[in-house]
Amino acid sequence: MNTNELIYIISDSVCETAETMVKAVASQFNRGEVRIQHISYVEDIKDLKNIITASKETNSIIAYTIVVPFLKQYLDHKAREEGVIAVDLMNPLMEAFIQKFNKVPKGEPKLMRKLDDDYFRRVEAIEFAVKHDDGQDPKGIKFADIVLIGVSRTSKTPLSMYLARKGYKVANIPLVPEIAPPDYLFEISKNKCVGLVITPDKLTGIRRERLKHLGLTSDANYANLKRIFQELEYAENLMKRIGCPIINVSNKAIEETADLILAMLKKEESYIINKFV
Repeated sequence: MNTNELIYIISDSVCETAETMVKAVASQFNRGEVRIQHISYVEDIKDLKNIITASKETNSIIAYTIVVPFLKQYLDHKAREEGVIAVDLMNPLMEAFIQKFNKVPKGEPKLMRKLDDDYFRRVEAIEFAVKHDDGQDPKGIKFADIVLIGVSRTSKTPLSMYLARKGYKVANIPLVPEIAPPDYLFEISKNKCVGLVITPDKLTGIRRERLKHLGLTSDANYANLKRIFQELEYAENLMKRIGCPIINVSNKAIEETADLILAMLKKEESYIINKFV
């Protein structure tokens, strides 16, 4: 390899995978530094034709990760015709997958990037849920996809985290009779807010267990049945004022409640789309 030679790396997505492989191979020939020309997001034959011409003129190798069938076929055929070395870096493993799983690949570019975007969206949602847990930073209500409201121990936090792992930004607000709710609750769409309620006896048991876990006596006001009735009445009245959907979580798993919330959310999104289409 002389100083005038290049390695063209072509992809119908980004070139990160191909570049890593090319550098790994080059290192086996004491070529830790190689001249690389990236051509990312190739979408048509014209781009490939120009690259093959340039590669022939510079006596270069083409290394590629192209999954769109007609682009790959053209590149393989034209490179052979022009006497250019073109190496498909994905094909051997792709063929192994086809044999092993007896399935045809999708042939769609940028799927890894889509996965990465989904991952970062979920991370961002989890960070949002942590920041806006238990009434922290009420202004965040305006930016949430879902706002959960309810008295203490109605599964607001675990439900927020479960939904966040699915990519939804969730804020949750505890409802306490002595503390006025944030004004933002009355400014957002009522269908983005979800009220969580529970039967008094179920809540009493949960709170007593919580006090026991903390090493406190079960006769504290927190688990007092009269106080619990007062809190639940206040919460339900507030939810009716807001006009939000209400879910009784007494005998529901987190997953079941989350599915109900997402079904409500999708129904609302569908209504908005249909209304304005």
